[in-house]
Amino acid sequence: MNKNSSKTINVYLTLDQLVIKGYFNKHDPAPIYKRQLSHEFAQYIMENVESAKRYDVIFYKFKCANEIDKQYADPMMYAIRRHFSDIKNEKTKDFKKYKRRNVALLLISTIIVMLFHFLIPLILTSAQGISAVVSNSLDVFSWVILWHPIDELIFNWNPHLKEICLLNKLATAELIIMENEKKVNADNVFRVVA
Repeated sequence: MNKNSSKTINVYLTLDQLVIKGYFNKHDPAPIYKRQLSHEFAQYIMENVESAKRYDVIFYKFKCANEIDKQYADPMMYAIRRHFSDIKNEKTKDFKKYKRRNVALLLISTIIVMLFHFLIPLILTSAQGISAVVSNSLDVFSWVILWHPIDELIFNWNPHLKEICLLNKLATAELIIMENEKKVNADNVFRVVA
């Protein structure tokens, strides 16, 4: 994909003393910049950026009606970045476990297959009858035991990296403060604009 085909995704948020309380966990007594985001608010952001591609750029656009509301922009942005940075770190650890687990499973499966391929011919010396059936069954068993870790390592790692990349974009997205209400139509607030 070409970087020139990237688009901009804007997440519009209103900074208002009454509205901002809904962005956070209502049981968290910490200052704004240390508060946990509410589940609904974090889910809202994730839903708005789910169509983001690899080279798309994400911006948080905060709508402020006055200078008093503008003071909440930096603490709010810090809380959002911290939230998505923490989730990204968890997903990165999970991805490392996923790779480690599948590599270990592939290694163990390979050792088992090699042992069976070495031991079975020593036990069954006859080249006819049962020996041929066991040999063919061993080949099928080898494919079955090796298929899952190979499939996971070759084909199923990309969704993990895509999610980590999106979380990184959300954790490092830039903030744009819109002070004048005329800049944004009321219908566009809280929506993703491409």
